[in-house]
Amino acid sequence: MTADPAAQFPLGVSELASGLRSGIHRVIHQQELLNQINVFPVADGDTGTNLCLSLRAALNMLLQPGSHQMGHFLAGLADQLLDNARGNSGAIVAQFFQGLSDSSEDLAEFTAQSLSNAVINGSRYARDALTTPRDGTILSVIDVFARSLHAHVREDPGTSPGASFKRALSATKKALARTEFQLDVLKKAGVVDAGAQGFVTLIEGVTEYLVNGEITVAPDSAATIKSTIMSDAEVPAELTFRYCTECVVTGDNIHRRKLREQLSVHGDSLVLAGTKRKAKIHIHVNEPDVVYSLAGQHGELSHVKADDMHRQRASTRDRRQGFVIITDSAADIPDEDLERLDIHMVPCRVQLGERSYLDKVSISTEEFFEKLARSAEPATTSQPTPGDFRRQFQYLASHFDDVISINLSSQVSGTFQAAESAATRTDANGRIHVINSHNASVGQGQLAVFVAECAEAGLDVDATIAMLNKIIPRTTTYALVRDLQYAVRGGRVSSSRKWFADWLKLTPILRTTTDGRIVTSGVLLGRKDVLPGFARYVARHAGQNGPKRLSIAHAVCKDDALALQSMLEEVFPEIERCHVTAMGSAIGAHGGPGSLILSVQDALNPKATT
Repeated sequence: MTADPAAQFPLGVSELASGLRSGIHRVIHQQELLNQINVFPVADGDTGTNLCLSLRAALNMLLQPGSHQMGHFLAGLADQLLDNARGNSGAIVAQFFQGLSDSSEDLAEFTAQSLSNAVINGSRYARDALTTPRDGTILSVIDVFARSLHAHVREDPGTSPGASFKRALSATKKALARTEFQLDVLKKAGVVDAGAQGFVTLIEGVTEYLVNGEITVAPDSAATIKSTIMSDAEVPAELTFRYCTECVVTGDNIHRRKLREQLSVHGDSLVLAGTKRKAKIHIHVNEPDVVYSLAGQHGELSHVKADDMHRQRASTRDRRQGFVIITDSAADIPDEDLERLDIHMVPCRVQLGERSYLDKVSISTEEFFEKLARSAEPATTSQPTPGDFRRQFQYLASHFDDVISINLSSQVSGTFQAAESAATRTDANGRIHVINSHNASVGQGQLAVFVAECAEAGLDVDATIAMLNKIIPRTTTYALVRDLQYAVRGGRVSSSRKWFADWLKLTPILRTTTDGRIVTSGVLLGRKDVLPGFARYVARHAGQNGPKRLSIAHAVCKDDALALQSMLEEVFPEIERCHVTAMGSAIGAHGGPGSLILSVQDALNPKATT
């Protein structure tokens, strides 16, 4: 597209918006490259994905800037970038634009002098957002860009926007090249800093528009960017902190210095961007809930997320399998299987009292059931948002040709629909296959494990999905609910049904149907010593046609789960495998402490098809 940018200052909103669109398109074109050269601060291969997600959120606003007043425009842009900032570099870029915004509150347009002052302020804001700023990173190139632009404007007050950006860009590219030798980890890998490269790419696009009136076209999502960057960069074998943790805090007067001090002792790579009214936190920690608890003291939380960098890096550094598996946390899977088979997970959300948690990330199962038993208020659960899925899909699909997402039954939750929505909006190179498990808890978990074993056995994605379609109707989940009070409190069961069950001392048995519903399929008489009856009931209804795989989830009643395991070994003639694991809060919120869930799956051997 060709526009007619202003040859001289002042620089208006529409010209700046067009230049930024051009720059963002360029960054999206380079997503794969930025991921591949990402070795600092953590070699988790997601800088390109995070920058693209951060910047892309502003594109709609840039297409229709709305305000013709520069101060209003940049205030809205900075707010949009802050809300959607992802990763270390995304948060730094958002803070850079916050600095531009705060320098232009009363401006209708930029003069050469006011623009250079705003960029200097943006550079200062970006550096101040970090507890321990490092040279040789994105901060270095932002600083050089700002100082070079300022110097050129001072030397030539009559300069044009294009000329000033072009000269500053030349100096910034030299600063980018120097980053390879400023940090040991970059020097060993033979790469420049990925965040710095992303910022330079953004400025290249802006400059191209200001000089030539050309907007870089939006990339074709099917286009593949190839790179010869080395994949075996020398990086630490283990991560000190596991979770890349983020949230937005909104309040009346956020004490940012105090918040920074509180957070800095719990992790590293801390970036605190924003203002006294809204702050974006990015930090690497082992306990995300500590971050959310401290942040919650300063205001209301939103945009909460925690990505498992350990699992991300394990996937991208060992790509022997042709596709990758992801599920939502309604799936209950033993930790050893998650680690061994490299299964990714999008956490559901659970609200308990005034606190919101990420299932299995910011609260453990033991902590959840302890709080649930003490709480007078019901626990409520909510599905991951399409944005939660999209962030994970974008990352995985940029590293793998195919992503298989195994999700909670669409008959009981909107999780499957959220994943489908996210898949249609993800524009990385890999294909995303969203599968309705028609199951929950350990049944959904068994299906995710089965898909991972297909990958391990060398099946391609099409053969795996064909096998998966065979095994889904042969996987059934049963639940033993000893106390209906939690289902009543959560609105899943009427109080009259609970009264009737309590009066007759009945213990209900639930199961999944082949179309994914969860129904009451039977009852046991009595409330005590119900495990033998439960084992016999499941064995009778599951059938005896060949070997079975079993999986048991318990709500803080492991001894009962182990006792049930022994009973199942007596009533099933052939058990190939039986696992016991803790039940997550996404499902456990409705059954409460003492609940047991059992899945039965016909044993299919993926290796038999290879």
